[in-house]
Amino acid sequence: MALVWFYEGFWCKIWPGRADQRAIVGDVPFLPEWAVTGALLGIGLAEVAIGLWVLSGRRARAAAIVQTALVVGFNLGGLLFGADRIDEPGRLVTQDLAFLALIWMVTWAVDE
Repeated sequence: MALVWFYEGFWCKIWPGRADQRAIVGDVPFLPEWAVTGALLGIGLAEVAIGLWVLSGRRARAAAIVQTALVVGFNLGGLLFGADRIDEPGRLVTQDLAFLALIWMVTWAVDE
């Protein structure tokens, strides 16, 4: 799970970054063009931090709740503001539902 957060945060948003992710964030209403790079950097660093939290194993249930909120929020934002830039929205949602199932299965296993 942590590797997914590292990949999405570092590789897709910070370095080298993906053009589609930049375009989706650039489509957010009221976000000026000059702020897109900063927003991507902030989102990317937050995703890397979530990956570190997951690796730590601390407060697994709280981490699962935060991960769920972020995945749902990122999906909603992407689908609302940049749906035309997402090649296969159904695949994105299905993939993230599987990721959330994995997050919660691991969390329940750790809490037992």
